[in-house]
Amino acid sequence: MNTIKITKSEVLSDNWYVLNKISFEVTHSDGTVSVQTREAYDRGNGATILLYNRKRRSVILTRQFRMPTFINGNESGYMIECCAGLLDKDNPEDCIRRETEEETGFRVEKVRKVFEAYMSPGSVTELIYFFIAEYTAEMKVNAGGGLKSEDENIEVLEIPFDRALEMMTNGEIRDGKTIMLLQHAAIHNLLE
Repeated sequence: MNTIKITKSEVLSDNWYVLNKISFEVTHSDGTVSVQTREAYDRGNGATILLYNRKRRSVILTRQFRMPTFINGNESGYMIECCAGLLDKDNPEDCIRRETEEETGFRVEKVRKVFEAYMSPGSVTELIYFFIAEYTAEMKVNAGGGLKSEDENIEVLEIPFDRALEMMTNGEIRDGKTIMLLQHAAIHNLLE
């Protein structure tokens, strides 16, 4: 197994999040050493959730503008996604409960972690915690839409599950975390 030793870390940008330039030595299994440099974007860890309703066979998703997709060919810049947010100083469960209420207007108590994943491990440090929770109409406590103080303008969508799977296949849903949670729901027959 290779051994890694960080030799230098330099902050390239600390504007929105932190972009570091990391220099490191890799000692390979044959004893040779190579020096490498990589950039790593640190935006903190996050959590995401798929809200589903078995009786209605539906899911709650959101639509919001994402600048990086806009500059990379997404004509409108809008993405359909599962609710998600950065942990900040919360634990993953508290974070996803808070984000769910802020973004979708649903207050969920019982959330279940299903897995965690690095979404872009070649360049981003973020680890995302993936959750699922059942929702009912009675859990809707406000309109959702995100926080005005964070300039969020989030549209809340209730979509039939089969339609959401179709949207994933035809490219209307292109968000990785959402695709992963929809596939998880399909594989585990959550809406049966």
